[in-house]
Amino acid sequence: MYAVIKTGGRQHKVSEGEIVTVEKLAGGKGEVITFDEVLLVAKDDDVKIGTPLVEGAKVTGEIVEQSKGDKIIVFRMKRRKGYHKKTGHRQLQTRLKIKEISI
Repeated sequence: MYAVIKTGGRQHKVSEGEIVTVEKLAGGKGEVITFDEVLLVAKDDDVKIGTPLVEGAKVTGEIVEQSKGDKIIVFRMKRRKGYHKKTGHRQLQTRLKIKEISI
């Protein structure tokens, strides 16, 4: 059984017992998060597609850790003008363990 959920402006395909990395969610380690924006739920050959959301479907997960992602380097330059700027960024993220998918 798997589901497609929407969180942080992205869509994630999740299944029970899987660990997923999403954009930072409020809460500490061990807290339970419920996702109500479920776009698709599939169990064996039975697939329910929402328009846009599946009615009554929920996905619950537990926060495993709050962390930062890998550092990316942003480099801006205008040739022949002597302008260059180098900055870095680390995105805050949350790792979740999916506990249950219910319809």
